[in-house]
Amino acid sequence: MIRLVYCLRKRDDIDSGRFYRYWRGEHGQLVKSVAKAIGASRYVQSHTTLPELKVLMIESRGLQAPYDGVTAMWWETMAALERGMSYPAGVEAQAKLTENEAQFVDFRHSRAFMTEEHQIF
Repeated sequence: MIRLVYCLRKRDDIDSGRFYRYWRGEHGQLVKSVAKAIGASRYVQSHTTLPELKVLMIESRGLQAPYDGVTAMWWETMAALERGMSYPAGVEAQAKLTENEAQFVDFRHSRAFMTEEHQIF
């Protein structure tokens, strides 16, 4: 299983409430609508919560400020990912997703990477 991990920071000009509503609502529905075109089999958003623990983690470990959330998207196989990234419908869908993300994501301070999952238990 191949997974995209996308650690998001919100744009500075958007308050947290609006960021989470837009990400979950409008953007989430857009991702759902293009899932077949990009070959994705699963999509999960993890929204940062428990701000009091965030402060404790930063202070006790000297960590950087956390991301505002993490997106995870799965593809069953590398072939499914490659098809979704190369077929015209997938390329068009990726462009729509990127354009939409620009409405709420601070690209400069966000990070994304691909992983291959190895289930331990």
